[in-house]
Amino acid sequence: MALQLSVTARDNALDSIETTIGTSAKLYLFSGTVPANCAASDPSGLLATLSLPSDWMSNAASGSKALLGTWSGSGSGTGTAQSFRIKDSTGTTCHLQGTVTITGSGGDMTVDNPSIATGQTINVTGFTITDANS
Repeated sequence: MALQLSVTARDNALDSIETTIGTSAKLYLFSGTVPANCAASDPSGLLATLSLPSDWMSNAASGSKALLGTWSGSGSGTGTAQSFRIKDSTGTTCHLQGTVTITGSGGDMTVDNPSIATGQTINVTGFTITDANS
């Protein structure tokens, strides 16, 4: 039998992710592919750095947690976004990373247009963390 957690335990674990990263989190979009893990160096091709809202994730419910508020900013480079990292306010510690695709294409994070140019407005349209231990 696989390990199973109660909904309360899953929700508390998910909420602790936002607490650990803290307010003033930063989202980095890269043209390079997702590294092996968060401890690895950043991918190549930094395209944008977005400051996330102070309360940037909804409260977890039923084992999932979604973006909260508006996640948008401007491109600082040119290329196609393939990966992201979310770091704490200092920008030094990666806590979350994954793939980026256009809305509806199944990435871990979706944006309105992954083809980014310097000065272009970037809107994150979807990001949800789900705990699968139900």
